[in-house]
Amino acid sequence: MTSKFKFASLLACVAIALPLAASANTVLDGYKAQAKAENPAFTDFSAEAGRKLYTTQGPTQLACASCHTDSPKNEGKHAKTNKAIDPMATSVNPKRFTDAAKVEKWFKRNCHDALGRACTTQEKGDFITYLMSVK
Repeated sequence: MTSKFKFASLLACVAIALPLAASANTVLDGYKAQAKAENPAFTDFSAEAGRKLYTTQGPTQLACASCHTDSPKNEGKHAKTNKAIDPMATSVNPKRFTDAAKVEKWFKRNCHDALGRACTTQEKGDFITYLMSVK
């Protein structure tokens, strides 16, 4: 294999990998822009606030951890259906938070299920920031 071919192959791999690695950040960037529009004093999201949201039990007696386990690195199981749920932490599941439409769909459903209300943009960003911080 020539060095020119090796270099071209390496560039192709990098070109494929970069969008995957940046996708969760891209979704998070969208929430940052939305948070700034909603609150001009917004500075950043908080992993600690996201961790708290992950473990907070809402009025429905559910928390995110109820189905997703205490460790977002583990596979979870739906509380009602027992269906397996892929890990939430992006370090274990890099496909998490890569599709903005899916992220919004699941926030809409799960915030209502666990908290009994919609999550705010701040909460969504905090939540993703937390899950991206779990190594």
